[in-house]
Amino acid sequence: MNLVDSSGWLEYFADDKNSGFFAPPIEDTERLIVSTINIYEVFKKILQQRNENDAIQAVSVMQQAQIVDVTSSLSLFAARISYENKLPMADSLILATAKSKNAILWTQDSHFKGIPDVKYIRK
Repeated sequence: MNLVDSSGWLEYFADDKNSGFFAPPIEDTERLIVSTINIYEVFKKILQQRNENDAIQAVSVMQQAQIVDVTSSLSLFAARISYENKLPMADSLILATAKSKNAILWTQDSHFKGIPDVKYIRK
C-alpha cells in the first residue's frame, strides 16, 4: 500500500519537477490510500492558489483511492508519533495513517526524512 503526502499530490497536480516521483503510487489506485487530512490540505491549497472548481476536481481524483478517516485510535497513535518524532499534528496524522495500513509514505516534506517506510525526495 502507498500513501502520498499532500506535498506530493500538489506536486503531481501542478506537474512540477518531482511529479514523476509521485505518479506511480498515485496512478496505482488499487494500492493507494488517502488520509482525510490529505484531502483537507490539498483542497485548501488549490482553493487558495487557483479556484474551487480545480480544488473539487483534485479531490475527485484523490477519492479514487481508499479513503482513511481520522478516528480516535488513529489520533492517539498520531499523538505518540508526534511526540516521538517531533512532528506537527497534520504530519503525524498522515504518518500514523500510513503506518496503520502498512503503507509506504511518499513525500517531499523534509519533516519525514529518515523515518522508516518513507520514500523522500528533495524539493
